[in-house]
Amino acid sequence: MRALSLLCLVAGLGFGLAGGWIQSKALLAQWLLERAWSLSLADGRDHRPWPWADHWPVARLSFPAQGRSFIVLEGDQGHALAFAPGHQVQSGLGADPRRIIISGHRDTHFRLLRQLEPGEPVQLQTRQGDYRFAVEGSQVLDSRQHRLVLHEDRRLQLVTCWPFDALNSGGPLRYLVSAVPVLNI
Repeated sequence: MRALSLLCLVAGLGFGLAGGWIQSKALLAQWLLERAWSLSLADGRDHRPWPWADHWPVARLSFPAQGRSFIVLEGDQGHALAFAPGHQVQSGLGADPRRIIISGHRDTHFRLLRQLEPGEPVQLQTRQGDYRFAVEGSQVLDSRQHRLVLHEDRRLQLVTCWPFDALNSGGPLRYLVSAVPVLNI
């Protein structure tokens, strides 16, 4: 009985340390992303958050009504989305007149999309300036039937998987929030 108790204690400590390690890495990653974004704003160049990263910060996306903001990484594939929302590289950004498309995971950074209401403000800080948008609305699309079009209309589109509470990830449905430009601040 004593051996079983000791084994359970050691296993519990091991799981606790493993969970703490993952949380520590996540906090460190966010600090490194913030640091890289600050450097990018200061000198106008791309800065990788860590030497082996395949992504770098290109913007800060803010949701004032929710009191949240996120660094946005270049690229919406691979490891980038594990750390932050990602900018679709073919879409616009900053002064570019094309539509801006940013993707994020439904169960982490972009779970707040379900709370956005028409008219709510969304802010995008880039190295070229700060831009304000107002949520126009949301819709669910089937990615097998609809492709996001890169019109020259300066809209901001935020994309995540849907439904939000699905047990399995990777389905074809996407939740899309559209926001229209308000004014350049």
